[in-house]
Amino acid sequence: MKHTLSVLVEDEAGVLSRISGLFARRGFNIESLAVGPAEQGGVSRITMVVPGDDRVIEQLTKQLYKLVNVLKVQDITETPCVERELMLLKVNATSSNRSEVIELSGIFRARVVDVAEDSLTLEVVGDPGKMVAIVQVLQKFGLREIARTGKIALTRESGVNTELLKSLEAKV
Repeated sequence: MKHTLSVLVEDEAGVLSRISGLFARRGFNIESLAVGPAEQGGVSRITMVVPGDDRVIEQLTKQLYKLVNVLKVQDITETPCVERELMLLKVNATSSNRSEVIELSGIFRARVVDVAEDSLTLEVVGDPGKMVAIVQVLQKFGLREIARTGKIALTRESGVNTELLKSLEAKV
């Protein structure tokens, strides 16, 4: 199972290196990693997606807390969250298929951010499932390059679990 960890750390040189070193020493993989300033000055939020069962994640959490600059570790996998990812996607788009590429990308609310003679660069923002879906749809045109940020997430103050709502809508 994939777990999403939200880690608050002191914004100091070497913190990310120590965290990645911990994962490397233990033989754990980080599937997605996003780092940026948090709401508080001098603090950064690291959001990472890590494969493993509950026992492995509990052990990783304990190990993370042993690191000097780690302030808080949360496994937010089962917590209602707002999750987003950013992707830039360069797609082959000739004059004959450009309108179709633009039309399909519009379904995903992707924005065209660069136009060249034989390609389009799209900006896509959304949940990780949306990223997979648009790549599958545009694959037939030929994908030149993809750059993804990795998942970022914040817990929902409202407590509304959108995954639960989606599953209820599917049953109706």
